[in-house]
Order: sequence, then C-alpha cells, then structure tokens
Amino acid sequence: MATVKETRVDFPVTGMHCAACVGKVERALQGVPGVDRAAVNLATERATVWLDPERAGLPALRTAVASAGYAVPEDITATPEAADRERAERAQEDRRLRRRLLVGVALSVPVLLGSMPAIFPWAPEVLRNPWVLLALTTPVQIWVGWPFHAAFIKELRHRSASMNTLVSIGTGAAYFFSLAVTLWPHRFMATGAMPYYEASALLITFLVLGRWLEARARGGASNAIRRLVALRPRTARVLREGGEVDVPIASVVVGDRLRVRPGERVAVDGIVEEGGSSVDESMLTGESLPVEKGPGAAVVGASVNRTGSFSFRATRVGADTVLARIIRLVEEAQGSKAPIQRLADRVAAVFVPIVLGIAALTFVVWWLFGPEPAVFHALAGAVGVLVIACPCAMGLATPTAIMVATGRGAELGVLIRSAEALEVLHRAAVVVLDKTGTLTVGHPAATGVVPLSESPGAADELLALAAAAEQGSEHPLGEAIVAEAKARGLALPPVGEFQAVPGQGVDALAPDGRILVGNRRFIESRGIELGPLAARAEALAVAGKGTVFVAFGGEALGLIAVADALKPTAREAVAALAARGLEVVMLTGDSRVVAEAIAREAGISRVLAEVLPEGKSAEIKRLREGGRVVVMVGDGINDAPALAQADVGIAMGSGTDVAIEAADVTLMRGDLRGVVTAIDLSRQTIRVIRQNLAWAFGYNLVLVPVAAGVLYPVAGIVLSPLLAGAAMALSSVSVVLNSLRLRRFRA
Repeated sequence: MATVKETRVDFPVTGMHCAACVGKVERALQGVPGVDRAAVNLATERATVWLDPERAGLPALRTAVASAGYAVPEDITATPEAADRERAERAQEDRRLRRRLLVGVALSVPVLLGSMPAIFPWAPEVLRNPWVLLALTTPVQIWVGWPFHAAFIKELRHRSASMNTLVSIGTGAAYFFSLAVTLWPHRFMATGAMPYYEASALLITFLVLGRWLEARARGGASNAIRRLVALRPRTARVLREGGEVDVPIASVVVGDRLRVRPGERVAVDGIVEEGGSSVDESMLTGESLPVEKGPGAAVVGASVNRTGSFSFRATRVGADTVLARIIRLVEEAQGSKAPIQRLADRVAAVFVPIVLGIAALTFVVWWLFGPEPAVFHALAGAVGVLVIACPCAMGLATPTAIMVATGRGAELGVLIRSAEALEVLHRAAVVVLDKTGTLTVGHPAATGVVPLSESPGAADELLALAAAAEQGSEHPLGEAIVAEAKARGLALPPVGEFQAVPGQGVDALAPDGRILVGNRRFIESRGIELGPLAARAEALAVAGKGTVFVAFGGEALGLIAVADALKPTAREAVAALAARGLEVVMLTGDSRVVAEAIAREAGISRVLAEVLPEGKSAEIKRLREGGRVVVMVGDGINDAPALAQADVGIAMGSGTDVAIEAADVTLMRGDLRGVVTAIDLSRQTIRVIRQNLAWAFGYNLVLVPVAAGVLYPVAGIVLSPLLAGAAMALSSVSVVLNSLRLRRFRA
C-alpha cells in the first residue's frame, strides 16, 4: 500500500497573548483528523502543522483555530507583501496598546490620589468625590481593560480560565461594587463599605503595560530572517556566448558560469574555474581571515570577493544554497521554541473556579444566616472574597521583577529581549561559546616578529619593510601588519611597482631592493630559501597562529606571526562560568589545531571544531539531550541557527545584526563577562519571583477564608471590603518593594 507523504503547513495565528493561548491552539489543531502534530510559537505568532494532505487542509485548520477563539488570516502566503502587512499589523497593535496604556496612566493616577486621602492628604478635594472617581475609572475599566474582558468572554464560551478571567472578574467586582456604594451610599454605610475604584484602575493599567512590553519584545522575532534574506545578491553576472550579462538571481541555474569582480558578493554556491582571489566568508563561517580561492575551490553564495576576479560554475542555487539552508534552520529553530507557561496561568485554571465557588457560598451563607441587613452583609462578603482574590499581587509578582531586572540588566550592558529568556537562564547547565568574535577579538593582529638576524633593531626593520609593501594591500593580514608598524611608530621606506598576487602575497620595489611578503609558496616560488623559518612557522601553526614570510633583496628576512587574539577578559569569564557549575564548550568552524590552541589559552577543556554553519544547530540539539538547558553565545551569521536553536541565545553586541536579532540576549559591550552577569541576574530574579508568588498565593490562601467570614462565628471578625482592599494593596506593595531590590543587583 502506498504511503502518503506528510506535508508541513506554516501559517500565522492572531489573538494569542499567553502560554495558555498556545496550548488551546495546539490542542485544537491536533484534534483535526489527519493532523500528526502541531507546534505553536507565541514569539512569532505562527503555527506549524504536519498533516496528511488527503485528510486535512488549511480550511479545516482555520476552522479549528477559530473554534478555539483565535483566527488565521485569509492570506498566509509568504511574500514580501505579506511580510509588510504583518509588520503593519504589529505596529498597529503596538499603537493600540500604547494608547490604552497612556489613557490608563492619565486616569489611574488621579484615582489613586483621591482614593487614599490618608496617604495623599495634599491631593485636591475634588478627587475625593466618588462621582469624580467613577467618571475617571469607568473608561479604564471598560475601554482600557477591554482586551482582558474580551478574552474572558472568549474563555467563558470555551469553558476555560486564565489570568484574563481573574482580572476581568476581580476588577469587575471592584468596579461594580464601588458603583453600588456610590449610587446607594446610605444603604451600604451599615456594612462599612466604601468605594475602592483604585483597585480596578491600577490593576488594569499595570497589566496593559506588561502586555505592551511583551508585544514589543515579540515584534522583533522575524527581523533575523529578513536580515538574512537581505544578504542575497539581487543580480548575478552570467557568462554567455556574447559576453557577460547581468540577470536576476532567480534566473541562475545549476551549470551556469558566473563572473565575480573585486568587492562583489558571490551570487550562488559554486566551484572556481578560472582566476583566483581572497574571499571573505566571515559573514557565513564566522572566520575573520579571508579564504584564498583558486581553480577547483568551492565558493559560497553571499560571501564577499576581496581582491582578484574569478569565474565559477554554479553548483547550488535557490533553496539549496548554504545561505538558504541557514535561513531555513533559523526559521525551524525559532518555530520549535515554546514559551514558558507562567505559574500564575497554570494556577488560574484551578484558582478561578474555587474563588467563584467560595464567593457564591459566602453570599448564600451570609444571606441565610447573617445579621440584618443580611443582603448587604452577603454582598459585602462575596465582593470581599472576589477583591481579596483579585490577582493584583499574583499579576504583579512576575512582571515587576522582570521589568526591574531587565532595566538593571540594560544599565549593566545586558539587553534581555524577553521574560522567557530571563526565566530560562537560571537553569543553564551548558554554555557554548563561538570562537571568532566571541572568545577572540574577531580580526587578525600581528602577535610576533621573528627575524633571522639577531642584530638589534632587526625585528623593527623587518616589520617596517613588510608594512611598506603592504600599504597598498586590502588583505586583512596586510592591514594587521601595517597597524602593528604604526602602533610601534616605525618609519616606512617608500616603495613602488606594487603588485598583489591573489592568494599568495605582495611584491613591491624599495630603493634598496625588492620586498616580498606572503605565504611559503609565494616566497619559495621566487627561488628564496626559508631555512629555519619553515620549522618556526610549523611550530606557530601548532599554537594556532598564521605566518607571513618576508624577503628582501632576494633573501629571507624572517616572518611575522598573525592570529586572532583572545579577548582580555575571556579567560576570566570562562573561569567564572565554571565556578558557577556550568560546563563551558567551544563551538567553531575553524581548524582543530587553531581551536584547541585558543581553548587552552581560555581555559576551556571541551572543543567542537571544524563544524559547518548548518552543523552548529545540530550540535546544540545534541547538547540539549537529556533536558539540559543550553546557552549559546555567538556573533556571526553562521551562529544564527545555533542561537535560535539554543534554549537561550546570547549575541555579542559587536557582532552581526542577524546574530543579535536571532538571540534572546545581547551583550552591548562585547565582553564575555556579560554572560556571567546575565546568568547571575536571572538567578536572582527567579529567587525574587518565587518569593513574590509565595507571598501572593499565601496571601490568598489565608485571607480569602477570612473574607468569607470563617472567623465570624468564633471571634466576631469580619473582613469588610474596605479592609480587603487595603490588604490587597498591602500585598501588591509588598511584591513591588521586593522586586525593587533587584535595582541593587551588582555584576
């Protein structure tokens, strides 16, 4: 029997706000006949479904999502127009939330001042008028808080509950009870009831602030993909019978011959046929040194040709190129991420029905057995339960700590893009470090001058001659030699007849003779014996350093060692990570010899070397086996898939925009000690959040029964709505003050 091939379908989903939303959509999609599995990503607001195309299709998926209370846009085609439309919708949502937030702040502050005259005795008398408070609170309750109320109505239809349910019921109870007190003050006077509009207004305003910040963090999730796509050249220079023709990149097919001039990007993957050059592949491989290319060498699309001109034959085009595969890996890795389901949302599913039941029971018991006027005592008791259970402290527990922590992190040069990243970092078990640009400075530098002569000044003379010859070169090694000479303040002799030999070296004429600077093959091709320099070069290679030979007047003068040096603080950072019980791993595409040399210098024992860009993501997957939380630190485009695949991706601020966009955390100072700071800040933040949640839940567990009246028969104690509001405010203030301790965090 023929096997039906499984199809993957990706599409956006609108209306999701929390981890509970993700779970509902996933369950709805997995319930469609023919669907094998479904994954929903809150950060990208997209769903990925694997299905049997003969049994399920997009209409059925759209219906399932709608039945869960969410929506799939009519046009899901991945086109530039669709991407622009998605960005416009995100921007519009951002503006809507910002407007609600500004209105909420403008109206809630006067409500707070007028509701607490004992704390704010200087507030204008007019703000203490309950009718003024009603007028100020009503827009906040209805318009600013509408997203929560709408979500509550939706959840009611689907028989589910979340924080939205608690927010809507709690603020609604506070608002409508305050409205009743305002309308019939004398009837409620016997129960000691007073309006407390601030409970409704302040809670809604703060939660809108949290939702706005979360929406802004999610909004940049797709930028990494767009920046990767931007690297693709738009046109290619194809060799035809009539000469060179510029054609759209989509027109290139396997087997076409293409020409690349200096400074241009290589259009597609291929094999060099004629010519040679030095090609900068750092945007894809992460390596700072350009790669010499000659006939038979492979070239990668989107890499930059530095010096010579060459022609090559296309071997991979379109979706098969290395860049296209990296883009696909980033998309898949981002799609596989699931946001952490917050503890408050999980508790809400059980907490809400219990609170509603207790409030209803309280009303009935007080109405049947309470003192007169029984109905008002019953109403006051029921509302007291709802107010005391209103999730102010619960709602503030996580976002206040997250806000303070991310603000403090920014002050310390650690930009944390999401609450999820901050929550996950504290469980880190493995930290994976890229080499080039992360552990090292990211560009070659002259690390030593080795002259054959032992006479004084021989090293400076050798360096000056090499720098004089390299002044006209654009090669990074030449630039490193010139920079070292300038740093030493050396006077360079004049040169002429400069000639660069792609992939080998430079030849320049000085007044006293000809200067040759280049690799071993270049020097020996001119009939010059290197002698003991060859052995010294091999020793330097074992130490992970490159060598440039220098000859003058037909004789070898010496060599210059060049390497990508370790960052000054790298060893300190590695030691600090190890001291915190973390396993530190180096992951690089560079050769094993170079990688192990840098690892020894940095104090790293485990090295994964010679890993291709598409292989880095697979290595991260392997490290995550067994449930270990893996943090990836990198700075290049080749690191983007691994950054997205890791539990938390950390990008160096000195790296590429793509790496920064794909990461969850950015170190603005390019200092690896920022990784230690991020992990320490996460651990401290989680401690504060746990304390906050313990207080919030404990407060509800203790005071809800008191508000219900369990102490009245034995002690005559009744928790009036006024005291309930005060207790709720005290709980919230305690949580906020505890979170503010994070402002004193020190790296």
